[in-house]
Amino acid sequence: MTRSTTTKKVEPSLNKPSKSLGIKTRVLFVCMGNICRSPMAKAVFDSMVKASGLSDLVQADSAGTHAFHVGEAADPRATSASQKRGYDLSDHSARKVEMADFSEYDYILAMDWDNLALLQRTAPRGLQHKLQLLMRFATEYEAATINDPYHGGAQGFEQALDCIEDACNGLMEVVRRRASMVAAA
Repeated sequence: MTRSTTTKKVEPSLNKPSKSLGIKTRVLFVCMGNICRSPMAKAVFDSMVKASGLSDLVQADSAGTHAFHVGEAADPRATSASQKRGYDLSDHSARKVEMADFSEYDYILAMDWDNLALLQRTAPRGLQHKLQLLMRFATEYEAATINDPYHGGAQGFEQALDCIEDACNGLMEVVRRRASMVAAA
């Protein structure tokens, strides 16, 4: 008597655990014109996400509360300061915050009180809990906000990057925990 064996085709993604089992997180960094602080924050955060191996679970973008610079590249001083630390802003194109951003992103992080207030006035009811200051995640610097370096010199961009790196390190801890919540279950 011969036994017939049937092989069931199993999709490759079902054979091995995927890193994408964790909770996905989307972060939007916001400043006024989207050419200095918020693109620097995105570049710093993207670098940390890539280094942590969480690129499939974490996405970031940046935007401005005003349309002053829509379509423009990052400020050359922001680009220079970032490049010195190994961050790339070359593909940045400034954009303004859109209504869809409030539902698409899990964290919408403003660089200062003025931009946070503008976001709070714009955010649809029920989505304001996503709005915070980026510096809330800082562990080394006690400043509540990141000063706008636009009207100053190169040192202002260096100081902004110091704060951004600190806050993004703290934010990465939150994102790592969030990414492992479902994966560990």
